[in-house]
Amino acid sequence: MAQVSWRADDELVDRVRRAAAAQRRSMNDFISLVMEAATNPDLVSDEAARIRERLGRMDLVVTPMRVYVDEDVHDHALGDPSQEEIEKAMEAAGRGTSLSDIVSEGRGE
Repeated sequence: MAQVSWRADDELVDRVRRAAAAQRRSMNDFISLVMEAATNPDLVSDEAARIRERLGRMDLVVTPMRVYVDEDVHDHALGDPSQEEIEKAMEAAGRGTSLSDIVSEGRGE
């Protein structure tokens, strides 16, 4: 398990401490719940739904990104693509009319 340091304004830390205490959670557990709710779309619980809704109002919910390659649709969380995905995208990008041909055609060349 990783350990993370968090720097924040004293007032924010105090609000987080009180929110955690109100739910009878440790600050670590509360912050982990908030981060999990912000990044895991599969998380289902009343508390997580409430947190996701509040984070969503601030546009802080990380959602999977839909990627289109040819006719295939892939759901991905934001992150680095695999080597196979890169090669497939490069292959798809190499088809069709090149930009230089389109520009030259528009100039009457």
